[in-house]
Amino acid sequence: MNRRIGLLGGTFDPVHYGHLRGALEVRDSLQLDELRLIPSARPPHRDQPGATAAQRLDMVRLAIGEHSGFLVDDCELRRDRPSYTVETLESLRDELGNTVTLFLILGWDAFCGLPGWHRWDELLELANLVVLQRPEQNQDLPEVLKDLLAARSISDPRQADARHGQILCLSQTPLAISATHIRSLVAAGQSPRFLLPDAVLDYIETNGLYRP
Repeated sequence: MNRRIGLLGGTFDPVHYGHLRGALEVRDSLQLDELRLIPSARPPHRDQPGATAAQRLDMVRLAIGEHSGFLVDDCELRRDRPSYTVETLESLRDELGNTVTLFLILGWDAFCGLPGWHRWDELLELANLVVLQRPEQNQDLPEVLKDLLAARSISDPRQADARHGQILCLSQTPLAISATHIRSLVAAGQSPRFLLPDAVLDYIETNGLYRP
């Protein structure tokens, strides 16, 4: 049977339980052999991160620890220019071959903004998309994405058997956690404990991250 690999990219500034729980639910729903967390070095659509690339990579490694089925991939941090997802998928295809099934995991907000991404219309030629939806999520979408969903979406994880080209929307446990909120708590001298792994919080405190 072909290997099934999930890909969750992000700034992870810092990584928190919202990221980790979503990753775990996708891994279990799709019966993935491996789920890779891919920190981005210079996100083209976001402000400069508060922690360095090396620090964010350290925090993701601490967060997953020895958890089976999870892997940290630093492929985007080895580039000296902005991180474009389509180029990451191309490099992974070169590394893993065409027989591997790839699942690119996106939050709903990221999916809604997909038409603004670099070469976004090529993503489905390289991977399947898994869109994480919270139950209360607003369903408004650009027309081009409505058409894409109508043509490519599947409703059951058990149907996710193509190597690329499918879109699966998955509900997730609604955890109202954001990296922005965690950074603001730290900046205000308040504790973000229980919003992120203790090992990550200890790293933030030891390195003085996100303080004014």
